[in-house]
Amino acid sequence: MGMTITEKILAKSAGLRNVTPGESVWLNVDTLMTHDVCGPPTIGIWKEQFGSKAKIWDKDKLVIFPDHYIFTANKHANRNVEILRQFASEYQIDNYYDVGTERYKGVCHIALAEEGYNVPGKVLIGTDSHSCTSGAFGMFSTGVGNTDAAFILGTGKIWEKIPDTMKFTFNGLLPEYLTAKDLILAILGDITTDGGTYRALEFDGEGVFSLDMNERMTLTNMAIEAGAMNGIIAADQITEDYVKSKGVYEYEIFNSDVDAKYVSKFNYDVNKMEPLVAKPHSPDNRDTVRNVEGTKLTKAYIGSCTGGKLSDFKFASKILFGNKVKVPTFVVPASTQIAKDLEIETYNGISLKEIFVNAGCVIAQSSCAACLGGPDDTVGRSVDMDVVISTTNRNFPGRMGSKKSSVYLASPLTVAASAVNGIITDPRDFL
Repeated sequence: MGMTITEKILAKSAGLRNVTPGESVWLNVDTLMTHDVCGPPTIGIWKEQFGSKAKIWDKDKLVIFPDHYIFTANKHANRNVEILRQFASEYQIDNYYDVGTERYKGVCHIALAEEGYNVPGKVLIGTDSHSCTSGAFGMFSTGVGNTDAAFILGTGKIWEKIPDTMKFTFNGLLPEYLTAKDLILAILGDITTDGGTYRALEFDGEGVFSLDMNERMTLTNMAIEAGAMNGIIAADQITEDYVKSKGVYEYEIFNSDVDAKYVSKFNYDVNKMEPLVAKPHSPDNRDTVRNVEGTKLTKAYIGSCTGGKLSDFKFASKILFGNKVKVPTFVVPASTQIAKDLEIETYNGISLKEIFVNAGCVIAQSSCAACLGGPDDTVGRSVDMDVVISTTNRNFPGRMGSKKSSVYLASPLTVAASAVNGIITDPRDFL
């Protein structure tokens, strides 16, 4: 019996020729990533369990990005960053990207790609549920709890069960009004937030392989919203070109065998799909934008690891060009590099940053910002009775701030169109 991409990568990591779903194996971790929310407790558990003279299994394989609660006066948030800073200094962690320095990068999942940590065929474990984002590069990546991360910190290993794989094939090239966010919302609506529990979601088809790496990361990022262990896309020439541009030349490309076993398969014709939203209060509460258009908004948000990439801002600029927003609209670049790119990339001869400023948007510093709510002084945070349309990846009650707010998840095209009208609007009305 053949194997899927995920099974092949995990077999290699475990030092085995073959693995089967349900089998548990020890994986050798290639990269461990943590950040300011989960890093301090991970370090605390590691010191407690491995002793005062604990040693990191491989400092070169540990990467730390403060990114969640950064630009805030909150003392608890600032204390978390200070713990990371002291740890990095004490253990001489080269891959620490401290806020307030030129090394600061922004959101970890995007920074991992930009800094060349995403390598086809490798195993990356992160202390963040959206660590599955890196699967866009044909690698295995998943999020774990602080205890597992502490064990990896001391040993470089993790005990994992081989997941079943679900396959999602998107046929055809995407029309200009669709983005990867629409594709993943379609899947979530079909299989719900527990439909992929402890499974691998493999994305396939012409529609997927026509996407750039930024868009592919949106698909794999939200695999966790279906409860999946990982999302994955086979590496192709686009992937190779991207990683080589980051100085990565040593990698291994795995493809699923033709006789690989999938627990289920789904097929989509992208030319029959419409722009979608996830209504409050769950990412699987899918509906078409047409069905909810006219809903009055109080805020719009374009940012996060799933909606603050350069491709997302290119989409939004097409609609915001020459228009004014009618509700407070926040533009939050996921990384400092993307923030710089907004000044370089143009649409109709005008930089994206200038387009957003002219439209009346608020451009914030690179970080997770209001995607995870955050302290009261977090830019873009929702307040009571807010009705927000957002490019982020979760809309559970309180996720973006107030539990008395409502959040609609949508593509950057839909968010931009809605921001201009002040009501939820189908982007096809602007394109």
